[in-house]
Amino acid sequence: MVNKFKPLIIKDVEIKIPIIQGGMGVKVSTASLAAAVANCGGAGTIASVGLGYGNPEIETDYLKVSREALRDEIRKAKALTSGVVGVNIMVALTNYEDLVRISAEEGADFIVSGAGLPMKLPGFVKGTSIKLIPIVSSAKAAGIILKTWNRRYERFPDAFVVEGPLAGGHLGFKPEDLKPPKANSLEGLVVDVIKLVKEYEEKFKITIPVIAAGGIFDGADVARFFKLGVQGVQMATRFVATKECSVADKFKELYIKAKDEDLVIIDSPVGLPGRAIKTAFIEKMMRGEKTPIRCLYKCLITCDPTKVPYCIAKALCNASTGDLDNAVVFSGKNVSRIDRIVSVKELMDSIASEAVKELEK
Repeated sequence: MVNKFKPLIIKDVEIKIPIIQGGMGVKVSTASLAAAVANCGGAGTIASVGLGYGNPEIETDYLKVSREALRDEIRKAKALTSGVVGVNIMVALTNYEDLVRISAEEGADFIVSGAGLPMKLPGFVKGTSIKLIPIVSSAKAAGIILKTWNRRYERFPDAFVVEGPLAGGHLGFKPEDLKPPKANSLEGLVVDVIKLVKEYEEKFKITIPVIAAGGIFDGADVARFFKLGVQGVQMATRFVATKECSVADKFKELYIKAKDEDLVIIDSPVGLPGRAIKTAFIEKMMRGEKTPIRCLYKCLITCDPTKVPYCIAKALCNASTGDLDNAVVFSGKNVSRIDRIVSVKELMDSIASEAVKELEK
């Protein structure tokens, strides 16, 4: 099956099956999942946010605990695979630069960066070979990054992830853009970014692969976007209901039981809307209730602990451990189509097989 796919080439990194497993925090996409995807020929991604939660020392030295937790996770993944493994790092994190530098030091293959425009990212990895992949939700955002990186650093992104409004988690859209018909606009976004990227490729004699993300569920979806001209896809929600994903079984069972009407758009303390599965905790927040916050560190640039109704990091951490009554559980729009837990290999084989059949039609 691998030979029937054109690999995703990002400079000197080759992803044999052009599927990137998206980064999911807190503690959803860790070393076990990332390595399993890499072992199947795809690219695994560790989500850097919140890896240190649960360590009591985090209250006295947040930076050190976060740094060492990410270092440990990258090393675990690299011990489990010789395949491609990267790190997702949110621009909105107060220790963004620190996590970027650790990822480069530990030999991660790439950094995917969103939840803000990663304007300063190249400056933190000078002298390293790590690949830099911004997440954008518009051609305008891609254009700003292209111009700024060229002017400041004389370099360009090694690839772009174009994320549409059907994705899970924090979304780079206005709430009104997350409803039909605008919610089905990934195809248009992809075409716009590809057009812009081609202009830069021709002018500067470079190659910048475009990767589609957000609501991509099966091989038919993969094939559809390949026909539009992308070189790869990023998928996240599908990988939660796998044996290798490290979250609690209750988390995975919630995915399997979820229906379309269970999905809601929340206002996250990050300052962005987010798509999540309705839980008792979310229902309380939607009623205007608040959960007292005791914050000894400020993990998000946009968060004011004295004003936000709850701690998003704690709520996401609760999800990963199975405390769903006190959790925010992010997911993509197509979560209701998941009906069982499978191995990463079974999932990858199924998606690849379906995609190849569609592309051969």
